Amino acid sequence: MTLHHEILETALARITAGYVFPEQTAGIDAVIRRRLAESAYDGLDERELCERVTADLQQACPDKHLRLLWSEEPQSMEEEPEEVSRGRFEAFSRANNHGVRRVEQLDGNIGYLDLSMIAPAELGGPLFGAAMHLLAATDALVVDLRRCLGGSPEGVQLWCSYFFPSDETHLNDIYDRATDSIRQYWTVGHLAGPRYLDRPVAVLTSAVTFSGGEELAYNLKVLERATLIGETTRGGAHPTSRIPVSPHVAVTVPTARSINPVTGTNWEGVGVLPDLALPADRALEAALEHLREQLG
Repeated sequence: MTLHHEILETALARITAGYVFPEQTAGIDAVIRRRLAESAYDGLDERELCERVTADLQQACPDKHLRLLWSEEPQSMEEEPEEVSRGRFEAFSRANNHGVRRVEQLDGNIGYLDLSMIAPAELGGPLFGAAMHLLAATDALVVDLRRCLGGSPEGVQLWCSYFFPSDETHLNDIYDRATDSIRQYWTVGHLAGPRYLDRPVAVLTSAVTFSGGEELAYNLKVLERATLIGETTRGGAHPTSRIPVSPHVAVTVPTARSINPVTGTNWEGVGVLPDLALPADRALEAALEHLREQLG
């Protein structure tokens, strides 16, 4: 068996065992095996294999989290101890200021919060609270998610909590295939900073906004707490596991799915649609104009 065959056999086994929609795995398996029989992957290096197989996976099943990923640095094939992976992610989150890029007061006493990721609540919680203290006296707020590439459901839950008055707002549910269970996410009662209530909020989105950033935008939109301005987001709603299948290749397998309690669905494959659609580079200017109109 060639290396490509071994990689694909292992990846398909992982998808079949873990994908959140088990009824779709037979079709995915059949497509990749047909392409393999057609010699579609012959002569490709591992990086090219990942690109070609990812395109075929997403044609068979339009799930943007379902991918083969190539890494230049070799990765261990042994299952990494949880404390090691957690420590590495904590270091990454700290190096990125737990996602908080900028907190600023703009002209007209409009606050500006720029997030590049949604850090887990236990890591970013104090910083989230500090940011909201700095924004507490503003009359309106822009939350910029145009470069937000994802993050933690618990982090999304915490950020959302600042925009609702109590712990009684149902934000999202996540179904997990492995345990066949649903976890509910509600606003939390105790926060490290002041809530941002009774003032207009605009959320900026782009075609880059992904995963946890999309959930934050989606929750605030469907609960009518913010106006979304910018571009339709990328469309990834499924919590995902990354599993090495060779020293340089990993398969990402969505093992859970979001279920919004208001819409009964999520943004997978379609993205989060803005209320005011326009190019991302014009979104901030449009948001400031919108908020100034709201403030009269």
